[in-house]
Amino acid sequence: MSRLCFAGKTAVITGAASGIGAALAKALAAKGCNLALADIDADGLENVASELRSNTLRITTSVFDVGDERAINDFASEVRQTHGEAHLLFNNAGVALGGRFDQISPEQFDWLLNINLHGVVRMTRAFLPLIQEQSEGHITNISSIFGVIAPEGQTAYSAAKFGVRGFTMALRHELMGSSTGVTTIHPGGIATNIAKRAPRGADVTDAEYEAARKVADTALVMPPSEAAAIILRGVERRKSRVFVGRDAHALHWIERLLPTRYWSIIKRRLKATDSTNGESRQV
Repeated sequence: MSRLCFAGKTAVITGAASGIGAALAKALAAKGCNLALADIDADGLENVASELRSNTLRITTSVFDVGDERAINDFASEVRQTHGEAHLLFNNAGVALGGRFDQISPEQFDWLLNINLHGVVRMTRAFLPLIQEQSEGHITNISSIFGVIAPEGQTAYSAAKFGVRGFTMALRHELMGSSTGVTTIHPGGIATNIAKRAPRGADVTDAEYEAARKVADTALVMPPSEAAAIILRGVERRKSRVFVGRDAHALHWIERLLPTRYWSIIKRRLKATDSTNGESRQV
């Protein structure tokens, strides 16, 4: 199968105001893509768009919450009216949540699922008809390495990201042989603000919250621009799934080799690292 060509296509990107979404927007613009960018952060979104606007590219922005089904449907109608087409969909928007299952409320759990999982499903449902009208199209759903492994303290996030993984895999099988390809992305530690912006459960102590922040600061190191380049190479080659970062690849293989024991091994290694640094941390 020939490689996917980005030039002249129209790409829809959620979560485009920062992080991986902004990096994808910049990389796709450099490849000659028109862009329909969406985010809940109006100022950040406009900053990204203003940097990319040119006489040759059509760049539009829409400010809404991907947890809002009506707003998603309005966005799809807007893209059809403004661009007249959509070839590429990058479901990138997402949030995090700090705390164990017994520390977060049912409302917080559902809030995360509504954005990270239902937002992906609803965006796909809204844009699939427009994408299928094109001679070739592609849907790229951002899961996570936490859609492959499931650490403690990540019940809501892993539930959503495992859901994105399963949904995307099944959709890919359903669309095989059609003009629409599908890719699942599993990033490892990317240097975005998702952890810093994460709310926490009411019962999460300050010490637990700061310990989790320290883990995030240590683990989230890959520049978003590097992650975007890896993602687009995978999409260009029409790969079914893409692992982003050495940590993602390593954790994937640990889970494959030790599917029921990987977390105890990872946790021991994290504690050993803390002992070496003269610290004590609960992960």
